[in-house]
Amino acid sequence: MAEPAGQTSARWQVLAAIEHEPSTVAQIARNLGLARQSVQRLADLLARDGAAAYEENPNHRRASLLRLTPKGLRALREIQKTQRGWADELGRQIGASELRRASAVIERVMELLSSQRSDE
Repeated sequence: MAEPAGQTSARWQVLAAIEHEPSTVAQIARNLGLARQSVQRLADLLARDGAAAYEENPNHRRASLLRLTPKGLRALREIQKTQRGWADELGRQIGASELRRASAVIERVMELLSSQRSDE
């Protein structure tokens, strides 16, 4: 889905992570559950290509913020439009009642995982 916009799935994740506000590479990595070094590499590539840019972080001298540029926002919007169409079609094929059942199962799994974490 990201390829027509000139991106990869991994770069799409980073673009989406900074869609609403700039973040440090460490924050992005934590939120995505990825290694900071891999996010750093992606952030550097996005900045090199003009899809993102580093800016000064008023809260930390050494940890710059990564922000979306207009070019990055255009790419992200194109990907999101494609993804919405794909998801809508998939949902149509699966049907509302099956999606509701699947959602209930996923919610139950999440509850069980959450309760196991709090027991540890």
